[in-house]
Amino acid sequence: MVGRSLPARRDPRALRDSAGRVVPFSAGHVSGLRTTRAILVLPFVLSQVSQISQVSRTAAAEHDVVVYGGTSAGVVAAVTAKRLGKRVIIVCPDRHLGGLSSGGLGFTDTGDKSVIGGIAREFYHRVWQRYERDDGWRWQRRDEYGNRGQGTPAIDGANRTMWIFEPHVAEAVFEDLVREHEIPVVRDEWLDRRAGRGVVRDAERPASISSITTLAGNTYRGAMFIDATYEGDLLAAAGVSYRVGREASREYDEEWNGVQVGVLHHGHWFQKPIDPWKVPGDPASGLLPHISPDPPGERGAGDHRVQAYCFRMCLTTVDENRIAFPQPDGYDPSEYELLLRVLDSGWREVFQKFDPIPNRKTDTNNHGPFSTDHIGANYDYPDGSYERRREIVREHERYQKGLMYFLANDPRVPDDVRTQMARWGLAKDEFTDNGGWPHQIYVRESRRLAGEYVMTEHDCLDRRATPASVGLGSYAMDSHNVQRYVKPDGFVENEGDIGVQPPRPYEVAYGALVPRRGECRNLLVPVCVSATHIAFGTIRMEPVFMILGQSAATAAVLAIDAGVSVQDVPYERLRAHLLAGGQVLEPAASLDRPARALEGIVVDDGHAKVTGDWKASRSLRPFVDTGYRHDGDAGKGALSARFEAKLERGRYEVRLAYTAHPNRASNVPVRVVHAGGSTDARVDQRRQPPVDGLTASLGEFDFDDTAAVVVSNTGTDGHVIIDAVQFVRVR
Repeated sequence: MVGRSLPARRDPRALRDSAGRVVPFSAGHVSGLRTTRAILVLPFVLSQVSQISQVSRTAAAEHDVVVYGGTSAGVVAAVTAKRLGKRVIIVCPDRHLGGLSSGGLGFTDTGDKSVIGGIAREFYHRVWQRYERDDGWRWQRRDEYGNRGQGTPAIDGANRTMWIFEPHVAEAVFEDLVREHEIPVVRDEWLDRRAGRGVVRDAERPASISSITTLAGNTYRGAMFIDATYEGDLLAAAGVSYRVGREASREYDEEWNGVQVGVLHHGHWFQKPIDPWKVPGDPASGLLPHISPDPPGERGAGDHRVQAYCFRMCLTTVDENRIAFPQPDGYDPSEYELLLRVLDSGWREVFQKFDPIPNRKTDTNNHGPFSTDHIGANYDYPDGSYERRREIVREHERYQKGLMYFLANDPRVPDDVRTQMARWGLAKDEFTDNGGWPHQIYVRESRRLAGEYVMTEHDCLDRRATPASVGLGSYAMDSHNVQRYVKPDGFVENEGDIGVQPPRPYEVAYGALVPRRGECRNLLVPVCVSATHIAFGTIRMEPVFMILGQSAATAAVLAIDAGVSVQDVPYERLRAHLLAGGQVLEPAASLDRPARALEGIVVDDGHAKVTGDWKASRSLRPFVDTGYRHDGDAGKGALSARFEAKLERGRYEVRLAYTAHPNRASNVPVRVVHAGGSTDARVDQRRQPPVDGLTASLGEFDFDDTAAVVVSNTGTDGHVIIDAVQFVRVR
């Protein structure tokens, strides 16, 4: 089936409807969004959706674009196609729209917010509108909330956006979008994944999908299909090539792919030796629960394992809105013995990732060596049957509910932790049809398309030019732990946790959204994109999924109108339409002080060798290049950064760049490694840097051919900043 063509365009950058009017992708872009529609409360929205978004299940439907999956990317893709005048439907295996964005991940992993445009930015604008209303603040006043976000303030009034939100608010925004655009949504419809049953190829063009059929027996025909699921079920059922697990580091010459034994980046590792045996010191007694008996593999080796999953819980201490942590069926306190040993070692970061969202609630995420991530329990999930996946989800729910119940009730838990945990509980007014428990498990990684272009760490770290940009990412290459094993010294350790910050926002190639030529000509994949394990670790953020959802749908429309395959969509035409839709396709030429513009030799934080969970930020200026990083005033003693440079033999002044603020540490330890040995210093980062407000001198030193400056957060009394180190030749 060929869809309706768009009319001739007077402005090549603009898309127009059948009346020749410019079709808006969003309510605004550079000058700020101007939409005035109020966000409706969820019960009303759902009642309206039930009336307008259900389609007949008795006959095959004809559509221009069929979106499979109701994730944030799926909703944005459908809205894009509808705004471009196409007939679109969302076939949704879930009952709720928004995936993780409405499933608990309210403390948004955004990275550099300046690169988020189009409908993704419109989403965050609509969230802002909701919290501008007085009735958006039920359990606390707006002025009590504060403004903590991921590197920048949660509420950006100047740009009319809000990046942190409650789950039900996100879901209401997604429901508003489909209601306003009259997009049919068929819920609880699961693709029939059996070979030859769920995906029918076009008889005349075997490389094309003509229809998909669900387990309920309903068939949906379309000209273009978009797989917006976290699992990549449509692409797999269509016979398209994909990957699961970690590639060997040598396959794409990557440093951070494959098994990462000995690499400890975040604070999610055992900082003191912990005995893994049921009877301490006695291997014959057997391993404690959740420790693998298998060897982890050689450094850099590929494997089938995927990074751990969890639920992003929404918790509260408001008694009227709190559900005490329930004891789950099958609860066994002995499976948390390893956590007891961690607590007995003195570790006390249990509440580190209780990130605040409005109305005295949290987005609670995994943190530490033993937490909500159920490490090693998800390997079967990507290719598993629906029933096997349900088993895995139930096991994760049992494990995580049991963990919270254990911490709040078991008398063996130290009093300071148990008493505080008992104050917390699930929020009654979230996930109301599921007892306050999130409806979406955090599928951090599943299948990954093996497409026309494979994104690797070289794209993300700006080591090669990425072709045909359809959006930008900027978050760290972030993998959670993959396995828990016993080291040769007999103690337990986690493996797979990686956090490497790109030096600047990076482009995502259009080829990463489309199958290999000849495999399928009318399928686009904005979630399970073509990327290696470690590159996917940064692309996998919800704002990026929304960005790619818009780009995928735009390409689908252009392919329909031109009568070409998705592989043959002219990029320059696609680029023009994406820019007209408010998308940001390359980073700004100069975000602040480019390192190359400073005298001497400059090593930016993006090129430092870091240990621990350094968080990216651009909140305060000036800074070098695209931003700086900070320790979050946490994990003291566990974070360090080593800035290395190749120098000509001589004497140099060494300068440390940082952004000053009253919440900074006054006693940052810095070590300069030079020809004469090493020199230690303390830097007060509360004081304005004296050199151009950007750097502070650490002194003059003689160097041979190699220099190093090491910054740590050991014993510091505030936020520690790492931005850059500058070497200026004296003689």
